[in-house]
Amino acid sequence: MDPLRSTPQACLVADVGGTNARLGWTRDGRDVQQVVSYRCADFVSLADILLHYADAVAVQHAGLRLRDAVVAIAGYLDQDRLVNANLPWDVSVALTTEAAGLGSLALINDFGAVAHAIPGVPRHALVSLAPPRQDQGLQVPALVLGPGTGLGAALCLDQTGAAVLLSEAGHAALAANNEKECDVLSILSKRWQHVDSERVLSGPGLMNLAEALCGLAGESPCYERPEHVVSAARAGDAIAQETLEIFCGWLGSQVANLALTLGARDVYLAGGVTTHIAPFLHAGHFRQRYAGTFIAGRVPPPVWRIEHGQLGLVGAASYWHAHRGLRSKTAVKDDA
Repeated sequence: MDPLRSTPQACLVADVGGTNARLGWTRDGRDVQQVVSYRCADFVSLADILLHYADAVAVQHAGLRLRDAVVAIAGYLDQDRLVNANLPWDVSVALTTEAAGLGSLALINDFGAVAHAIPGVPRHALVSLAPPRQDQGLQVPALVLGPGTGLGAALCLDQTGAAVLLSEAGHAALAANNEKECDVLSILSKRWQHVDSERVLSGPGLMNLAEALCGLAGESPCYERPEHVVSAARAGDAIAQETLEIFCGWLGSQVANLALTLGARDVYLAGGVTTHIAPFLHAGHFRQRYAGTFIAGRVPPPVWRIEHGQLGLVGAASYWHAHRGLRSKTAVKDDA
């Protein structure tokens, strides 16, 4: 199979999650057109989604052939098979390519796609969390991370977004920084032998944190979903507010640790959770813990929160633009 060929007129790009898939197409690897969203459960396979969209585009644009496809998707490739527990169907790269009528198909890690997209994000779409002395534009290496279903993290290594380094930072052990965090870790360690960062710093992790704090307060958990914790905090619920404060502070320390470890010169926060808890991120606990990690004269890199709804698609388009001249016998992939 020829994974990314330079001859097609345009490329189909997709950002596929466990519930929804967003699709579009690009000619130049920058502008993504005709973005639509589908429910994954309404289709029998990934190939079915890709073919359905390609047929719809062909009806509207006579002569346009979407022969390439780049799909940003959580998980990793084990030879030909995608390993992802959250999708409603199995994915084989070869069978999907054939069934969708494609000449090439690349599956890239979803957070790697976000890192590919960073150079194309306009500065007006960024909100400062830890302001720089002067905004000098994108500085590389740039750390891109964010809590969602898990805690994704990657490095954008160049100004074009072509070179990206993925990480498994979300699965590294979570370190406590104060007595309350030690108490939370003590509770979580009774459930999991290895308490990694995304056990707290993610959407599901927010629930774990809230439950632990309820236990420490001698109360029964009363939140069913992460958004319920956020709503309760906004309504003045004390434990919910404490949950968001600790979450933001802990995230600040984790971001600083990764920036120091990886030598990042810029930091960008993405992911759905950061959007939902934005007022709490800006309230101060994140910035205090983040800045407090840089001692002995070290200057913390600026931190930006991204307000952009199509990073996965833009990243997939950027990946195609950077790699479409490559030829190989196997599927191009980012190993997550």
